[in-house]
Amino acid sequence: MQDKISDTDRGLRDRKRANTHTRIQAEGLRLFLERGFETTTLDEVAEAAEVSRRTLLNYFGSKEEIVLSAKAGFPQQVADAVAARPADEPLLDMVENALLDLARQPLSDEMKAVAVLIHATPSLMAGDQAKYAQVERLLAEALAKRKGLAPDDIACRVVAGAAVSILKLSVDAWLAQPDAPPETFGRAAFAALRQAAG
Repeated sequence: MQDKISDTDRGLRDRKRANTHTRIQAEGLRLFLERGFETTTLDEVAEAAEVSRRTLLNYFGSKEEIVLSAKAGFPQQVADAVAARPADEPLLDMVENALLDLARQPLSDEMKAVAVLIHATPSLMAGDQAKYAQVERLLAEALAKRKGLAPDDIACRVVAGAAVSILKLSVDAWLAQPDAPPETFGRAAFAALRQAAG
């Protein structure tokens, strides 16, 4: 019986932590988008989220972490998109089609605004670039797994590295021309890679 009570308590505590995390993130993003990243303070975010500054810092170590947490799941989304592709696709086609599948998914207005905010803020750009190393690693592993190859297969690692470079270029191009469909840039970049390799 004691175990059941502690499991219930633990579940309640986990839900409270998740709710607090979500509330801080949501209020932080709202304030950064409304007032600007540089001018908004952690104290203002804490007040809006109805937590103390100390509590906020238990969840996020900086303003940058709050913004970048909105994209924390992206590396796994890329890996999952690869896992959903047919196993008989050539490696380059597999990664291109996986990224295009992601690009076609609807993006909320808030996430578009967050992407613009990151691109326009040097401290956020630096943190965002670090995410691409994780994307590249998970992408190479996902490709190798889908093809039944060793996790450190060189072809998978090379294709993952090229794909991440294309992803970065495509995001930059899309932010410069946000009215164009996001997949336009990816298709052009993969076509350019094939032409250069041919």
